[in-house]
Amino acid sequence: MTGSLAHMHCDFTFAAAPTLEAAAAARRAVDLGFDGFFTAETSHDPFLPLVLAAREAPVLTLGTAIAVAFPRSPMVVAQTSRDLHDATDGKFILGLGTQIKPHIERRFSTPWSAPVPRLREYIEALRAIWSAFEGEEPLRFAGDHYQFSLLTPFFSPGPTRNGPIRVAIAGVGPGLSRLAGDVCDGFHIHPFHTVRYIDDVVLPNIAVGAERSGRTLDDVDRIVNVFVVTGHSDREISAMRETVKSQVAFYASTPSYRIILDTHGWDFGDELNRMSRQGRWAEMAALIPDEVVDEVAVVAPPEELGRRIQERYGDRIQRVGLYNLAPGGAVGDEELASIVAAIRG
Repeated sequence: MTGSLAHMHCDFTFAAAPTLEAAAAARRAVDLGFDGFFTAETSHDPFLPLVLAAREAPVLTLGTAIAVAFPRSPMVVAQTSRDLHDATDGKFILGLGTQIKPHIERRFSTPWSAPVPRLREYIEALRAIWSAFEGEEPLRFAGDHYQFSLLTPFFSPGPTRNGPIRVAIAGVGPGLSRLAGDVCDGFHIHPFHTVRYIDDVVLPNIAVGAERSGRTLDDVDRIVNVFVVTGHSDREISAMRETVKSQVAFYASTPSYRIILDTHGWDFGDELNRMSRQGRWAEMAALIPDEVVDEVAVVAPPEELGRRIQERYGDRIQRVGLYNLAPGGAVGDEELASIVAAIRG
């Protein structure tokens, strides 16, 4: 895997915004040259905005990046995904994530179990349900976590004309990377990442998983949201750098992301974790050196940003989103359109 220039899709990130804003955002995404429109499950539902986006911008690929799987029955997700799949003429990508134990148990009030085998079973259940929708075989799925054996014609949408529904998962570390290679169409690499982590952990493990299923790395699209630091003055760049430091400190304080620190030998994870448990969130960014931001984020002036993203990721990545760069933010619409065009190659 090299960093050579390659064609990438550039995706608009619609996150933490009310559903009714999605229509205007999707139209703007088309005007700016984006290829896709992805939602995140943070403070709003990830599926509802895609209904509006599908109507307003039918040329875009739409997807969740991500929806939390375990609090939702696979039957519920199978039906919602099928509706979005048909509404987009097959341009929908179902992105699923596991979240971490405290959120599953305390925010969603649902049981937690080992995430990798459970997510594998979840995807197998989804595909069994979709197969039953197609009339290919009766619904008969029995796993350790999910059992499905009833689907009458009244509750089935019937066959689709849009082919299989694509499934991508998100994750950090070898286990979920291998699972993506084994059973998924795509893998969402967490925004808190570095190129070394992608090369040393993500790509080799996707390849291992793919080999198990008689596939290759090229059968799995790698999708990433990128932290950027840009601006028109030293003051703007410094402010954005501090914002990224705060975000990095938040993620690095969580043991789930320790593998990224270990890949580089960064030793501030334990201290960040202690500070987070003490509620010292405002102080944590000070522990993140500028050198770490340079590894995690793409730092460049607006006129160079798209090219720098292309050079950094090359053929490692097929789809790129701009995590902290939105219309009306650090750059104007004309500049953002030029950045998108440069990323797309």
